[in-house]
Amino acid sequence: MILSMLAVTGAEAAGNGNSVATFGGGCFWCMEPPFDKLDGVISTTSGYMGGDVENPTYEQVTRGGTGHVEVVQVAFDPDVVSYDKLLGVYWRNIDPLTDNRQFCDVGDSYRPVIFVHDDDQRRLAEESKRELEKSGRFDRPVIVPVEEAGAFWPAEDYHQDYYRKNPIRYRYYRTGCGRDRRLKELWDE
Repeated sequence: MILSMLAVTGAEAAGNGNSVATFGGGCFWCMEPPFDKLDGVISTTSGYMGGDVENPTYEQVTRGGTGHVEVVQVAFDPDVVSYDKLLGVYWRNIDPLTDNRQFCDVGDSYRPVIFVHDDDQRRLAEESKRELEKSGRFDRPVIVPVEEAGAFWPAEDYHQDYYRKNPIRYRYYRTGCGRDRRLKELWDE
């Protein structure tokens, strides 16, 4: 089965008493690894959310006009890892000061966004954002919106676990994009 042929809701993705979280943070290849490292994360799936085109392709989304954002959907066991913990990992893996781009990837499809699946996630995401703004870490506003999750469209199979399937190409892309350099500037104490 080709993953991108079927939209998935948060409830369907989680199942078995697990939960789901969805984050836009630029290239979805780079958003999978930090979540995959966490105990309690069952799976990460690269995909698209927030647009108005059914079953969008990578080419359509990156070309623009669909309204979709590249996202990673994280299925997790809330008894092992909290949504708060996921938010902490999210913030440390994005540039929260830049809209319509992340690192070298430019365009609406790369905008940072937290898609929430219920009222509790909304409350926690908004609290987390307020705490970051109040921390004094940045001299510019945190621009990451908190939006209602919609249909999730899994990306094409070749995008899934890209960093594992193509470690050399992934490392070259990540380094060339300046992601780690900028994250160090933003988050190193």
